[in-house]
Amino acid sequence: MLIALNKPYGVLCQFTDRSTPPRRTLAEFGLPPDVYAAGRLDHDSEGLLLLTDDGALAHRLTDPRHKEPKTYWVQVEGEPSDAQLDALRRGVVLNDGPTRPAKAQRLDAPALWPRDPPVRFRKTVPDAWLEITLGEGRNRQVRRMTAAVGLPTLRLVRVAIGPHRLDGLSPGEWRRL
Repeated sequence: MLIALNKPYGVLCQFTDRSTPPRRTLAEFGLPPDVYAAGRLDHDSEGLLLLTDDGALAHRLTDPRHKEPKTYWVQVEGEPSDAQLDALRRGVVLNDGPTRPAKAQRLDAPALWPRDPPVRFRKTVPDAWLEITLGEGRNRQVRRMTAAVGLPTLRLVRVAIGPHRLDGLSPGEWRRL
């Protein structure tokens, strides 16, 4: 079984949390029993999370050797220059080494659900949207890459993993694929 979930902002990619106070988890979304996340999406990121009860499928979806591309819509602070986009396309050097080249392009502001809490807005600082597709998945990689080129991430929404897309799911909704 494979499930697509639109993970809301502020939800952990696990079913339990022992912190005090407890944080929101996947347990609140009425998912079928015995599924688990195939990969991760940070607490402060939103969008497509795949869940499965099939260990081999989870491995294939997450193993970098299978190179399932992951596509993100990223709201950044600042107006991206051609040089900044080219740097993302070539790959940037992070503290854990250089990244692989990414696909990166400007994107008109997508029609998304409102985020709770809303992204901070400052009249004097422009923001822009990018579509970034990665063939690898390091910890907080998109945020670190955009920061490395001088474009801090304000909002991060994963819209696709390989052929699987968010396609109209509202935050907290899921469907079997």
